[in-house]
Amino acid sequence: MKDGAPTISTDGTGLRVAVVAASWHEQVMDGLLDGARRGLADAGVTHVDVIRVPGTFELPVACATLADRYDALVALGVVIRGGTPHFDYVCQAATVGITDVSVRTSTPIGFGVLTCDDEAQALDRAGLPDSAEDKGHEAASAAVATVVALRGVATT
Repeated sequence: MKDGAPTISTDGTGLRVAVVAASWHEQVMDGLLDGARRGLADAGVTHVDVIRVPGTFELPVACATLADRYDALVALGVVIRGGTPHFDYVCQAATVGITDVSVRTSTPIGFGVLTCDDEAQALDRAGLPDSAEDKGHEAASAAVATVVALRGVATT
């Protein structure tokens, strides 16, 4: 666990969650996806659907299509800086798009999009055996905890 990161332990039994995952950077994405699955299992979530999209840019439209069908979503992707402004455009589009979907639909979306300067940074955050961080697990845990927190408010 990274310094300052919260430990989130929430009971998500009975929740329906979809994990929307990009396909670019297979090793990083496999780690993120495994971490998200572990996070959901740790929270007791057994109804999990995984939807793969081509890249991080496609995450918002997939989330928009699925938001009303699930209690929460987890968006996973990775964008690695290159020599063109493409990085900035994709990162901004994914961030703004996913945020818009979550706010507009009131569906919690765990944000597991890595925006890294190089592949080493992405691998270090992917939840692989040698990684320092597990951002897929963190994103899934955050999505479940948000659903539970908001349901608690709605019932009081």
